[in-house]
Amino acid sequence: MTLLLQLLWTFSILSLVAIGGANSALPEMHRRLVEMHGWLDDATFSQLYALAQAAPGPNILVASVMGWAIAGPAGMAVATVGMLLPAATLAWIVAGFALRMRGAPWLKPAQGGLVPIAVGLLLAAGVIMAEASTAQAGWPALAIVAVAGAIVWRTDYSPLWVLAGGGVLGLLLL
Repeated sequence: MTLLLQLLWTFSILSLVAIGGANSALPEMHRRLVEMHGWLDDATFSQLYALAQAAPGPNILVASVMGWAIAGPAGMAVATVGMLLPAATLAWIVAGFALRMRGAPWLKPAQGGLVPIAVGLLLAAGVIMAEASTAQAGWPALAIVAVAGAIVWRTDYSPLWVLAGGGVLGLLLL
């Protein structure tokens, strides 16, 4: 299978596990791109993620940037289509079904059950990124993720301050 077809297949699968957005697929994205295929290393993965998050636009940019790094402009296009098309198709089908089932007593609890899944996937993404972006993975990295998450969750401070603090910590730890 050619590299572009592998990218399309990989990002198509990732799109279907991205409950809560592209960032929730980061642990699986890291496993596939770094550990399984070896297309990227840990440092490049975390740098591309940081670049995608710093750029204005949707979180889906992470797939585009990773695709670009792996296979250039064609890789970017294939990764973006792979990340968008399957999830958009599934969302369209499920939205139509939910509209038809509106008022069913089981629908609201089923939708509510997706919230803890999305939160868990996002927490796993934080842990994976902490491990991938620091040479001293383990408790210090996990503590930084926990503190950053608590600050963003429990305060009115802009997440940009947390991002800036993470950048400073990264400089100090290197």
